[in-house]
Order: sequence, then C-alpha cells, then structure tokens
Amino acid sequence: MKVLMTADARSVHTRRWAVSLKAEGVDIVLYSIFPSPDAFFEEHGIRLYVFDLFTYKQLKGVRSVISMISRHREAVRYLISVIDSESPDILHAHYATSFGLIAALSGFHPFIISVWGSDVYEFPEKSFLNRESVKFIMRRADRILSTSHVMARRTALYTSKPVSVTPFGVDTSLFRKFSVNHAGDFVVGNVKTLSPKYGIDVLIRAFKIVMERNPRLRMSLVIVGDGPCRKEYEDLAAGLGVSGDVKFIGKVRNDLLSEYYNSFSVAVSLSDSESFGVVAVEAMACECPVVVSDADGFTEVVEDGVTGFIVPRRNPEAAAAAIQKFIDNPRLREKMGAAGRARVSGLYDWKDNVALMIDIYSEVSNG
Repeated sequence: MKVLMTADARSVHTRRWAVSLKAEGVDIVLYSIFPSPDAFFEEHGIRLYVFDLFTYKQLKGVRSVISMISRHREAVRYLISVIDSESPDILHAHYATSFGLIAALSGFHPFIISVWGSDVYEFPEKSFLNRESVKFIMRRADRILSTSHVMARRTALYTSKPVSVTPFGVDTSLFRKFSVNHAGDFVVGNVKTLSPKYGIDVLIRAFKIVMERNPRLRMSLVIVGDGPCRKEYEDLAAGLGVSGDVKFIGKVRNDLLSEYYNSFSVAVSLSDSESFGVVAVEAMACECPVVVSDADGFTEVVEDGVTGFIVPRRNPEAAAAAIQKFIDNPRLREKMGAAGRARVSGLYDWKDNVALMIDIYSEVSNG
C-alpha cells in the first residue's frame, strides 16, 4: 500500500507518523510546502517532494494577494504531478487548512484529512471565508480523522460526516520510568513551546507561590522548550525573584524527553488550549504525575484525582495548591504515577495507534 502524505516536513509529529507507518510496511511518500531542515526523510528511505509555498510573503499589498493565489495554484499543480508520478493508493493530508486545501483541490480520491488543532479551533474563527473553506475541504474528504474526541466534536461543526479518533500516543518503550538524578528535593517540570497560549507565565507565578510556602525545600522549575516568549519569561522569573531556581533548557530532541520527565517530581502544563495533550501522555507514560489546566485536550487524557490534578486555566493559586499536594504526600506521586502509566498503556500506546491508522487505510482503500 502506498500513501502520499501532505504534511509539514519539519514537524516531529509528521516524522513519527511517516517513519512508524513505513516500519509497518506502508510505502510512505511525503509532499510538503515547507522544506525539511535536514536529511531525515532521505535517511529513512522516504521520498520527499517540496513546494516552497510561502515566497509570496516577501511581497506586500495587492501583489502579495495575487502571488498567494498564484503560488497555491502552482502548489496544486505540483501535487498533481507527484500523484501522477507516484500513483498512490491514498492521499492523506495532515492539517485541514493549507495541506488539506491543496490536497482537496488536486481532485484525488481516496482522500483522508487529519485535523491537528488550530485548523478547526482557530482558523475558522478568523473569517466567514475561512469557515467556508474548512467546510469545502471536509466535503471533499472520504475520511476525517482527529487525535481526540474533543477535537472530533469541534470538527463536527464543519461537517456532517463521522470523525474517527486516531490518538497521537507515545512509544511506551521509550517513555517509561527509570532512575535519574533530581536537581533538588522537588522538581516542577514543563515541556512546551514558549508561546503565550501555553501558560508558562502562569506556571512561573505558581512556582513562586509554592516556593514561598516551602522556604526550606530545595526546589527548581525546569522548562524544556524554546519559542518567541523566552526572554519575556526569563524576565518574569527575574522580576519575581526566582530566576536562580528556574532553568530554561531550550529545545530537546523528542527521543531525549523521557530523561527530563523522569527527573520531574511533577509535570505541569497550564495551556489556554490543547487539542490532545501529548505532553501529559508522555509524562504519565514515565510514571510522572501531572497538574494540567482544564483545556479540552487535557481533560480527555488526564483522569482528575487519579493520574493527576486538573485546575482552572489562568489560575496560579489553584496550580500551586495542586503542586503542594505532591509535596505534602510523596506517596501520592507514586500512586498517581503508576495510574498514569496504566492509563497510557491502555489508551495511548503508539504501536496501537499506528495499527489503527493502518486499519483505516485498509478500509478506505478497499472502498
């Protein structure tokens, strides 16, 4: 079976799907509108076709709009040429807008759409035209997939077709519990892009509260990830007087993240919005209890009071109170950590998720 994926070549999620499906015997070909920064796909024997779509952004005004339309037409024509050359059995677009639109306009069937988050949460809210374009793409799709039930319900606003759930789980052989050295008596950890919607500012304020309540406890806040707000968050930590206890690690390769989760006493993620909540799943797989916001994706993957605690968004006091529970009761960390691992093994094991995707491919290709 040959599947032509249209997806972002830079994304770790694209790479995981492509490599995992290929390992199970699916012939994967990738079309991207973003160049790959490295030779990853070549090294894994995956053919990559790139159409660098966004050169029009160098222009301004009317010229930019005209160029944008022209470049999208060229992107569709190039995808059609790839289809003619590769003769895939299935066209699978990851992300409804951009990749989904180009794939829909190619006219190829069977055509699968996987929604990723902002394509059904944020993009349609920006304008009437955006909403109608999402509906158009969904009408063209033969199968629509979502990584979570909450996002499937959101997608249903733009289509009457059923939406299948294909969780984006974790490799439980990689994300597991093992012994590492802790950077202090109690380590609060976070793995996220440093951008406004992920609530890093709320976390730093919550950490300040917890430190003030536990002056004799050696504590640290370890933030793994990078992004446009790093300087702002470093300045916030300095302004709150906790910069010496907050460590900004920067971006870390996915296969090394489990070392950090194992060094955390608790993993905390206080996002304003989440379509799935993969960081909570990764932490729980490593038997690390979690404190998360009540964003949709987290409420689906975290069992409140069993694998961690769910707190209101934008509420550092509530987050601090939840973190304090793990300081006061170390055995609670072990109990919830074990429960988290069991939940991930039952629902979010990556091997099961890949097998489910292959089953869907078989159903679609057989008509």
